[in-house]
Amino acid sequence: MTTEPKHIVSLPEIPGVIVPPHPQWPSLSKVETAHLKERIKRLLKEQNAVLVAHYYTDGALQDLAEETGGCVADSLEMARFGTEHPAQTLVVAGVRFMGETSKILNIEKRVLMPDLCATCSLDEGCPYEMFSAFCDRHPQHTVVVYANTSAQVKARSDWVVTSGIALPIIKHLAEKGEKILWAPDKHLGAYVQKLTGAEMIFWPGSCVVHEEFRSVALERLRKLHPEAAILVHPESPEAVVLQADVVGSTTALIKAVTTLPNKEFIVATDAGIFNKMRQLAPDKVFLEAPTVGEGATCQSCANCPWMGMNSLHNLEELLETGKNEIHISPEIAAKARIPIQRMLDFAKNMKK
Repeated sequence: MTTEPKHIVSLPEIPGVIVPPHPQWPSLSKVETAHLKERIKRLLKEQNAVLVAHYYTDGALQDLAEETGGCVADSLEMARFGTEHPAQTLVVAGVRFMGETSKILNIEKRVLMPDLCATCSLDEGCPYEMFSAFCDRHPQHTVVVYANTSAQVKARSDWVVTSGIALPIIKHLAEKGEKILWAPDKHLGAYVQKLTGAEMIFWPGSCVVHEEFRSVALERLRKLHPEAAILVHPESPEAVVLQADVVGSTTALIKAVTTLPNKEFIVATDAGIFNKMRQLAPDKVFLEAPTVGEGATCQSCANCPWMGMNSLHNLEELLETGKNEIHISPEIAAKARIPIQRMLDFAKNMKK
């Protein structure tokens, strides 16, 4: 039985998120794909640019990033990679908050994205003005926001966290006796609260991909594959998380397929992650956790439509035109850098 996280705040005035249809890109032959990739590689080199791609983007983009000396990673590592790489142009294949985070941490560099309309339901569902007013109503709380938020929301926060580091940071703050205002993903917040016992209030957001995983259908799939390990991202509903063998960030789930002995895995996160999983464990079988798309209609069907806005087609166009540059005001960038850097410093100290 699922339960709402304690102290979730009801904000019925939050605008609904309009989920776009999945983009339909022209199919390419192997020869056409190879030609397009060679053209992009040449443009990257000519422009002193490096490609960073998220695990949820198309496999061809992920492969190209690695082939050209870029990286495929989660949102935190994408931004951190940009700070360490000498390239003066960062091409971010992902969603807008990832491009913004890269710009915040690399304000002197040019940051480009294949499509600036590639956003995120968590980001869209947490508009700055409403969120700022919410924070003003709870001045005694430490504001912790998930990376899936706008630059303005980050600038209003005390801490920024990713799914990989949320648990130790909230535990740290709880041990100091701090009360937490958490935004925007209520499922990840509830998971963290359950494990830390922190006093938290929640913004009622959720991810359109992870929200659609269904526990009853997952139970049926488990019976068909009793030896499979279940890997779940904590943005998923509690009833799905409770069935997991491993709960964790994209990086943690990818690591699990190489460390666990299981030959089959049922994976509850965006299916784009299978590209890296199959790379690292080609002898294993990966199954999508069921969504409401099973016998019904779903908005995402385990594929983020905004991530789908990234392709080889518009990546080539981007490099030819130089359009779709991320711009953030110096004032907002400076404010947003503080909570992000706080997270990075915390992560660095954890490794000592």
